[in-house]
Amino acid sequence: MLLSMHRSILPLLLLAALPLGGCAAGIAASAVGAAVRAADRPDRAPKEDPGPVARQACSVHASQYGTVQIIDVVYKSVAKVVVWGAVEGPAGKRSFQCRWDGKIVGFELKEIAGRR
Repeated sequence: MLLSMHRSILPLLLLAALPLGGCAAGIAASAVGAAVRAADRPDRAPKEDPGPVARQACSVHASQYGTVQIIDVVYKSVAKVVVWGAVEGPAGKRSFQCRWDGKIVGFELKEIAGRR
């Protein structure tokens, strides 16, 4: 509900910024940007660090392609994590990127260029 309220305010802020000139328009644009950033945040921060859970879930998902090696875990926000890694299996060694936001929301598997 809070998210929809922020999104309904955005068009009003944009319309309000039209008749304003110069500095006032810049202030209004900054307010719109702040509202968009606030709408993108989770309602509550997770109670536990999502990194280890994301790492484990992404490792399990990637293991269907071979032996998993985690390379890096990057926090995009308090709740959003990207896990980078590699898998080595029958198709050779490939890299993966796994996006986590309380669950796996994206998984990309790519060939490693120049490998045979």
